[in-house]
Order: sequence, then structure tokens, then C-alpha cells
Amino acid sequence: MLSPIPVTILSGFLGAGKTTLLRHLLKAEHGLKIAVIENEFSGADIDTQLLGSEPVQVMTLANGCVCCTIHTDLTKALYLLLERLDSGELAFDRLVIECTGLADPAPVAQTFFIDEELRERYVLDAIVTLVDAAHADTHLAQTIAQAQVGFADRLLVSKTDLIEPAAFDALSERLTRINRRAPIRVVEHGRIDLAELLDVRGFNLHAGMQLRPVRNTPSIDRISSMVLRSEQPLDIDTLSAFMNELLEEHGTQLLRYKGVLSIAGEDRRLVFQGVLKLYGFDWDTPWAEGEPRESVMVFIADELPEAKIRERFDRLFAGVV
Repeated sequence: MLSPIPVTILSGFLGAGKTTLLRHLLKAEHGLKIAVIENEFSGADIDTQLLGSEPVQVMTLANGCVCCTIHTDLTKALYLLLERLDSGELAFDRLVIECTGLADPAPVAQTFFIDEELRERYVLDAIVTLVDAAHADTHLAQTIAQAQVGFADRLLVSKTDLIEPAAFDALSERLTRINRRAPIRVVEHGRIDLAELLDVRGFNLHAGMQLRPVRNTPSIDRISSMVLRSEQPLDIDTLSAFMNELLEEHGTQLLRYKGVLSIAGEDRRLVFQGVLKLYGFDWDTPWAEGEPRESVMVFIADELPEAKIRERFDRLFAGVV
């Protein structure tokens, strides 16, 4: 059976540098066969030769990468690429999808969970979001820009040469309040180590979860991170009821969420993660001897009633939801 093709979704507000990054990715001599899907709403096309009336324009570049401009439904483009791959017309083993500057990356991500055939042939590796340091305050006034940050598994900050170090520190703090899961990296004129873009494993259930610390001050943004912790083992039935109720009431507000949990009577970790109302869970490795069995859940969401949810979480340990 063919190994699924890893997919990276590239997000970011208008002018953040997505096209510059993609141009570098497509022209670099990295030896990888990467296909890039670019849609027609981009500020600048990677290659003007791709402009035309066809719903999908495909070109193989000199270094073996494949550039695809779409004027149609993403799902159709994904199937078309598979047809050409299977026929031998194209050769690629990775895919990068550029979202438009004003786009919510959630529907793109959900495509790889909802369509069963696409789920077998592609595997979502990560959502990577570019942030324009020089215009971040203006962009982050828009909820969609905050959401792009919230969905990310990796945050790439561009144009840092145009701001002072103190401003970059303040921006990093703000980004951390929105998304405590995603590491922050600097991208210079579209150049960055490919390890920051590829094989991130952001949607791998068993990948580790590192949360960046934040100062104890209120967030100024609608999108923010909420972390729930407990050193007491959780009863799996009351936990399930808590999560079902949370998703029922706030599923459309939960951009990304992930947890590593200690379950009463179970030596293995329970891990879960989700996007909006789509989520998965599985048993992970056993807790090491002497290791603190702390449950940690992080929710990146749009205006959650945090106090109410924390109170409900605390009631889990009384066996009441």
C-alpha cells in the first residue's frame, strides 16, 4: 500500500510573505519532490505562466517540484493531482497548500478528515502560519488573523528586521497568549530551514505537547489559549461527558485542542486532539515509573467562557459533571 502524502497548510494574513516563502521552496535545490497548490486569490502568482482559464494549471519545475494553480474546488484539485501521480504524469511525495490571506484554514484542514479516499492518500502534517511583524498589530485586530494564529502548529514571523527587538518580544508574547502550542520561528525573506515546515507532525496523536509559558495578564484578543491541568486521575466516563458537553456547546469555537491525560486504573496515557468538532483519541505509551501523572489539556478557542469551563472541570473530581 502506498504511504500517504504529507500535507502542509500554509496560512497567514495578506502580505505576510507566503508567496515569497513558496517561491523559495519551489526554487531551492533541496532534492525533495514537493507539489504546491496555490489558489487564484493570491496577491502574486508563483509563475505568471500558470495563469489561464483552465480550472487547474500544473507545471513541473526544473528542480522536480510541481506548481499547481487552482480555480476550482480544492477537493477536485487533490483528486486531479492523485490521478496524474498514479498515471506517472507527475511525481511528488509532499504537498503544500497555500490559503488565501483572508481565509480560515479550518475548511482546508477538514477536507483531509472528512473525505475517506483523500484520508487514505494524504495525511495532514501541519498548519503553518506566517505573521508579518511590521504590521502584526493591524492584522491581529482582525479575528480571522487571530484564528490563523490559533490554528497553527508552527508560527513563522517575517519582516522582523523592520521592528525593534522589544517589539518582537511583545509580539511573541501576544502570539503565545493566542496559541501556546505552536513554536515561533523567524523567516528571513522567505528562507527558513525546511525542518520548520515539513514533518512537523502537528496532527499526530502521539507527538509530544510543549506549552510555552505566558505572563499572568489578560489577553487582548478574542482568540486565546486555555490550559486545564490536574494531578488527580480522571474517570473516563465523567471525562467523556465533560468533553461531549464542551463540544456540543462550544465546538465551533474550539479551533484546536489537545490533551495528554491520566485515567484512573489505566497505566497508559490517553491522548486526544481535534479541530472544531472533529477529534480523535488513542492510548499512548505507559507512564514511566516515578513520573508525575499530570493531565494537561490545551484549548485554543474563540471567546470561551473560561471560568464556567474551569468550574465544570473541577467538578469532574467529585464525580459530577
